[in-house]
Amino acid sequence: MATRGSNGGAVSAWLWLALAAIVVLADQLSKTLVVGWLQYAELRPVTGFFSLVRAHNKGAAFSFLSDASGWQRWFFTAVGLLASGAIVWMIRSHPGQKLFCFAVALIMGGALGNVADRLMHGYVVDFLQFRFGFLEFVFAGGYFPAFNLADSAITLGAACLILDELLRVRRGR
Repeated sequence: MATRGSNGGAVSAWLWLALAAIVVLADQLSKTLVVGWLQYAELRPVTGFFSLVRAHNKGAAFSFLSDASGWQRWFFTAVGLLASGAIVWMIRSHPGQKLFCFAVALIMGGALGNVADRLMHGYVVDFLQFRFGFLEFVFAGGYFPAFNLADSAITLGAACLILDELLRVRRGR
């Protein structure tokens, strides 16, 4: 799966797939450590605004559909797998777009990390908990919903996709 990069050098799609695999491995390792170290709902303060907490999310971002009857596990698993397949195709179709490929590789790694949780546990393990007083009007006590490394990779990937698009539009002017 070697392709031509924008700098004329060979860029392998395997590089981006390896990045996605590293995200999955780091995510799963961190979750394994949390599951072994914390009981469900246990909170371990690290700083005044950051804690480790073991949370289980049967839904998607911000616990969307977490109260559904169980079908959401398979729905979000299918969405993650289908998105990952589409991302492999996009990486192979746009090999010279390094920022784009970086972004979608992060998204794929995050999606597959959460898919692994859904398949193994029936829920996603979240453990990073931040509290910001200025968020109290949105989130109870100012606690941003717990998340994990996979969620962080998806968010960073989405931000990079937006940046990539802004740069592409700017170059087109």
